[in-house]
Amino acid sequence: MEEKKLDIKELWTKIACENDHKSFEQFFFVFNTRLIKFCELYVNKKEIAEELVADVFVSFWNQRIKMMQVENLETYIFISVKNRALNHLRKNSSVRVVSIDDSHSEIVAYSNPEAEIEKKELFFKLDQAIETLPQQCKIIFQLVKEDGMKYKEVSEILNISHKTVQTQVLRAMKKLSKEMSPYLTVKNFISKFV
Repeated sequence: MEEKKLDIKELWTKIACENDHKSFEQFFFVFNTRLIKFCELYVNKKEIAEELVADVFVSFWNQRIKMMQVENLETYIFISVKNRALNHLRKNSSVRVVSIDDSHSEIVAYSNPEAEIEKKELFFKLDQAIETLPQQCKIIFQLVKEDGMKYKEVSEILNISHKTVQTQVLRAMKKLSKEMSPYLTVKNFISKFV
């Protein structure tokens, strides 16, 4: 993880000092998909999330020299997107709706169609279980478990304590484990006899 941050800082130095468009394009591709998915948790519409994330990237480009002073660009860009999304919600609605991206884009290397269908059904059930989590819990779960962020990074992005992140992840895991246990038990039972 530390190497990744070093590369991003190095990449940003090229962007800021050399006005390197190729490096900015690379920076964009590293973060764009994750940021859109994160922003969608707040605004619930992919098109709006894409627009807000694009605005953040434009802002970063316009302030590229100032951004050299930022210690952790990854955390900073997530905070910027979160703030942009919250501002959008304040301006445009009084209701906050959150959804989790339904796609589990994985290449399945099975030649067994039943296993493929079973896997899709389990992902569907998991998505349904995730939907039952409270909003903050869903966001924290997505950042930690799906995006692979550390508790400290999530606490900085969401402006909450490290302990709150840890507690929310534990709650999510307990609830998801309870929700998924009937499906996993059945699967394990079947696999013993097949």
